[in-house]
Amino acid sequence: MLQATPVSRVLPYYEAWMSRWPRATDLAGAPVGDVIAAWQGLGYPRRARNLHAAASVVARDGWPAPEHYEDLPGVGAYTADALRCFADEIPVLPEDVNVKRVLARRFPTGWPGAARGRAWDAGQAMMDLGRDYCRARAPRCDDGCPLRTGCPAADAGVVHDVTPRGRRQARYEGSMRQRRGLLLRALAEDGRAAVDADPEAAESLVAEGLADRRGAVLVPAGSAT
Repeated sequence: MLQATPVSRVLPYYEAWMSRWPRATDLAGAPVGDVIAAWQGLGYPRRARNLHAAASVVARDGWPAPEHYEDLPGVGAYTADALRCFADEIPVLPEDVNVKRVLARRFPTGWPGAARGRAWDAGQAMMDLGRDYCRARAPRCDDGCPLRTGCPAADAGVVHDVTPRGRRQARYEGSMRQRRGLLLRALAEDGRAAVDADPEAAESLVAEGLADRRGAVLVPAGSAT
């Protein structure tokens, strides 16, 4: 939920989600349409379907070993490293754009690694440092940055030249993301949506398993009716 979404927005969703489905078995047993509806408002609904699929694998086979996290549906390198760092305390950094920026500026020759038993702290600290101090624009190098001393980029005055770029987000207004979101909102609120309201968006939702088609209407994925 936190990927590309602020904590303040995620928190009420997370609390409601964990209250409703506190274990993987609970989530796996839920209709996928209910899961997608509960995700409505967070964006990227494919993540909800992947999370449901991953929970189904865990419920069936048990929690995988850390080296096999990428085998779970929807889990790529970043999410796998986040699990290793925050769940398993393995000293690896989940490299989001903030962490990449800190590494490029402060540790260009390589990260020295976290102290034993401090992987969680190191990972969270690097994310917070990149967000609050080592920012892409207006970095706060001389305004309390705890890694300012010995920072090669700051010492050389090239902080702005050492700024890995994240992928530019495509315009949302009028995009397929927005159009799909409108149909998913209708599904969450009314339990159905007219296919002819936006046939292209409707077909893309069906193709990705985010909704089912019943004649001229869309219904929640996995719906029995």
